[in-house]
Amino acid sequence: MAGPSQEFWQDRFATGQMPWDRGQANAQVARWIAAGAVARGSRVIVPGCGQGWEVAALAAAGMDVIGIDYAATALDRCRALLAAHGLTARLVEADVLRWQPEAPVDAIFEQACLCALYPDHWQRYAAQLHAWLRPGGRLLALFMQARKDSAAEGFIEGPPYHCDINAMRALFREPDWRWPKPPYPTLQPAVGQAELAVLLDRI
Repeated sequence: MAGPSQEFWQDRFATGQMPWDRGQANAQVARWIAAGAVARGSRVIVPGCGQGWEVAALAAAGMDVIGIDYAATALDRCRALLAAHGLTARLVEADVLRWQPEAPVDAIFEQACLCALYPDHWQRYAAQLHAWLRPGGRLLALFMQARKDSAAEGFIEGPPYHCDINAMRALFREPDWRWPKPPYPTLQPAVGQAELAVLLDRI
């Protein structure tokens, strides 16, 4: 598979080389919960869950959470975080391009997976997300803004890979998805690049 390998991510989590890690859940999770974007008791998938801050935040808010990662070391960290806070979630070691839930879910929190996948795999991943969600389900997306100067010459650099909003509109296209009107909130995290917060409804 083009792009970062499973071993690449295993090594990052095993050695603690995680410059993207905030040490807490993305604040947008709490905003979406407070706004009722995802209801208590909802079944929520967190693909590329990594260390698990968002898995823990959603579980603490009463969600039935499935965290997916194909780096066992990431899931070990997530498992430890949940245990430390007395929380439970289902953790799955799997390739997001192949895995399927037993039944469609209510919501997906997409933050770190799309931008970690080499762009050649984005169409397959978008199809997976659509299949995972029930009709009317919601994609809570944080699209990474990581434009590199070399992109002007056609180079693709990452991870993280830049999730240009025009590319996202082509990837999560209507009428398969309902898009809200812009402007979209721009998050400026303490570490890493900015993100666009977009709430999409699965048709």
